[in-house]
Order: sequence, then structure tokens, then C-alpha cells
Amino acid sequence: MDVEDQERIDRSLEKTRGGILGRLGTLFQANEITDELWEELEEILIMGDVGVETTMKLVDATRDRVRREGVKKIEDAYQILKEEMVRILQADAPPLDIDNPHRLLTVVLVVGVNGSGKTTTIGKLANYYRKKGKRVVLAAADTFRAAAIDQLKIWGERAGVSVIAHKPGGDPGAVVYDAIRASQESRDADILFIDTAGRLHTNYNLMKEMEKIRNVARRQVHKAPHEVLLVLDATTGQNAITQAEKFKQSVGVTGVVLTKLDNTAKGGVVIAIADRLGVPVRFVGTGEGIDDIAEFDPWVFVESLLEHDKRT
Repeated sequence: MDVEDQERIDRSLEKTRGGILGRLGTLFQANEITDELWEELEEILIMGDVGVETTMKLVDATRDRVRREGVKKIEDAYQILKEEMVRILQADAPPLDIDNPHRLLTVVLVVGVNGSGKTTTIGKLANYYRKKGKRVVLAAADTFRAAAIDQLKIWGERAGVSVIAHKPGGDPGAVVYDAIRASQESRDADILFIDTAGRLHTNYNLMKEMEKIRNVARRQVHKAPHEVLLVLDATTGQNAITQAEKFKQSVGVTGVVLTKLDNTAKGGVVIAIADRLGVPVRFVGTGEGIDDIAEFDPWVFVESLLEHDKRT
């Protein structure tokens, strides 16, 4: 991870550090490890939107290691807490499989409800990978709203990449088919990002259509889609987890992009999402500009979340 990404993640957590989770650093400046410490840690994590289930798992794992390893110093207990947070955030996941030099075309399906920042995120990802020297194409498979197609075209123009689109109301599967053909032939692309309708996770027909899009991609490109990224709005807190669980069941989500992290004090939800889904956070949106996206690094996130009081 480069320094710019680290700085973006650090800045995006300012509101979270200024909220309830900012008390963690102070809590671990006490003189000794007591039962009250664990009780207050539980309270802070739950209030910080880590969620009850994930909080209990995190506190139990930390306390058990402290006892098992005979830890006496409170700063060592703090380090164990960080390590347990990182372990949850890593979610036993394989490395992100977008920038794969051994694959002719990488297909990435991007899903999420309306208002999550999905189309904006695709524009940012296109810009991110184009700057890394990749040839990127976008597919406007959200054909239900004319505005969605127009928005993707605007982001494509900003990012300097091609957008394959049909008329509003068209068949999303046909858009994906044409986009893959164009990526393989005239555009000679490395990566294809597919925008999909901002479907509510309760809509059965739309979920079925998502399966159709996946099948079209798989028939044309070996093992496609290679990543399915779910875009979630961090400001919705625990509600984001309910959305995420439904999407994971329906479309086989492989990673999460968390948007609007800079606009919320609920950064703790990142830990809950990784724990409850067993799916890693891959990117975070860190602002409104086209460059405001960072590849997620669990250690950088935890250090930014918990260590800021010692750096200022």
C-alpha cells in the first residue's frame, strides 16, 4: 500500500476517531488490566457500531489471549486487541484478484442498492486502475434508469475510459455480452467493470437477473466474474450488514467497497461487516473526488483508528 492510500484512510477516519471509538486509546492508558477494562471495552465497541456479536467475539478473543499469554502490561493487551481486529478484517481471504497479469481479461461485477455510491465507485476504480497502467472498460448494465447510464458515461469520461451502453430499458445481459466482446477485441482491455441496477436485496426478479448477468459473463470469459464487489454506504451502520448478508446469499459477493467512510463516526461497522460476512473489505471511499478511493489494508485501518491519539 502506498503512502497516499495510507493518508486517505487516515483522513477518512477522523469522524470515527472523534466519536465513541476515540475513547479506546484513553481506556488503554489505565494502570492495570481489570474486569472493568473489559466491560468498558465492550461498551465502547458496541456504541462504536462494531455490533454486539462481533464485539463479544473480539473482547473474548482478546481477554483469552491476555490470560493465556500471561500478559500484565496494559499496552501489550492493547496490541493484542489490534491483532484480533486485524485477524477479523483479513477474513481469511485470498488476495484481491483484479490486477492479475496472467489473465487476458478480468471481469468485475459491482453490485449494491441505490444511493450506496455504486456508480461513483466504479468511476473511481476505473481511474485507480487506469493510473496503474491498465486498460479499463465500463459496462452500463444498469439499464433501468437512463440517469444511471448517463452518470456512468460522465464518470467514464472523467476517468478516461470507454463505456459500453445500450438504450435505457434494454437487456442487461446483452450489454454485458457486447462489453466483453468489445473488451476482448476493439478495446483490448485488461479489466471490465460491470455496473448493475441498484437493486433492493428484497427484489427476487432483479436478483434473478443478476444471476443471468453472471452466466453471460461466465460463458464468455473463463471463471468470470473474477470479483463481485458489493458497495455499501458506511453511514448506514449496522443496516449495511443486513443488505450485505442478502447480497452474499444471492450473488456470491467476494469483497466489499465501503463508501462515505469520511462522512461517518460509524467506522466500527467495517469490523462488523468483515466478521459477519466473512468477506474482506477491499476498498474504502475516502472523499468525493475521483482520486478519493484507497485499497483497504487492515493494519493501516486499525492503526489509524486506534493510534491517532499517540501521533498528535
